[in-house]
Amino acid sequence: MTWFGAGLDGPLVAVRAVHFAATSIPAGTLLFRAAVINPGASTATPAVAGSCAEIRRLAAISLAIAAATGALWLLLVAASISGLSLTGAMTKDVLTTVVTDTRFGKVAALRGGMATVLAMALAGDRFAAARGLGLAMAFGLTASIAWIGHAGSSGGALGSLQLIADAGHLVAAAVWLGGLVGLAMLLQAARCERNGASFARAREATMRFASIGLITVAVLLSTGLANAWFLVGSWHGLVASLYGRFLLLKLALLAATLAVAAVNRLVLTPRLQRSAGREPGFELLRQLKRNSLAEIGLLSLVYAVVGVLGSIAPALPS
Repeated sequence: MTWFGAGLDGPLVAVRAVHFAATSIPAGTLLFRAAVINPGASTATPAVAGSCAEIRRLAAISLAIAAATGALWLLLVAASISGLSLTGAMTKDVLTTVVTDTRFGKVAALRGGMATVLAMALAGDRFAAARGLGLAMAFGLTASIAWIGHAGSSGGALGSLQLIADAGHLVAAAVWLGGLVGLAMLLQAARCERNGASFARAREATMRFASIGLITVAVLLSTGLANAWFLVGSWHGLVASLYGRFLLLKLALLAATLAVAAVNRLVLTPRLQRSAGREPGFELLRQLKRNSLAEIGLLSLVYAVVGVLGSIAPALPS
């Protein structure tokens, strides 16, 4: 199956996109819980406790999806390398060869180990050490995608810089997407609980996440520019190559996402900071949640485009 008339492998593109997004959710949501919710744990409300529990469940579900799509991705690569059908490639000999003899297979095996450790950490989430280990594994699982992308095929010092930039880009995107999911959960819980304490905690979390968001966007934009320079290299490559045109689509979606984020950061968040836990304040929570969901939807489209970009040869040889 091919898409867009360009020989793209449709199933592989879809699997990659879902895998990228599913891998990002545990990293972003667990960081949101640790850095945004937990600093005020001494004043935890039922809304906060419920949000933390929901974050753990969502991280576990997303990890299961990431594991399933990661396994399917490995099978699709094995079928492509061996020239066999998907079912024909599901043999010990073919899979062993891919895992032991290819860069993709070796990284996939390493990432499978990290996913297993993350699953165990989530199972023991009541312990602080397990939460720290889980967060580290979630970020490792996200950053390691760079080793099986265009950046991972480059060598030398320049290749190392490209790899670092790509890993940073992936991590920043995960913090943004997963953080928005965690924020939307907390805002919804606070609106349902509807009291002064839950409103205060939601307001604090929103302000804290807004500060993290500024850093995240700065990292995302700087690493994105670096990746574009490594993989496109010129304005002509940006507009004349298939890779460049999909990159422009990604940039357009990111610009729309940033516009929604700017409304949250520059308009709604300052109003929330000045408001009290009365009806106008809860209406602001509703608006922030609505805009957060819009950002999540736009970022999901960005991940779909990223799934395509990973299947296209860059404008410059990597």
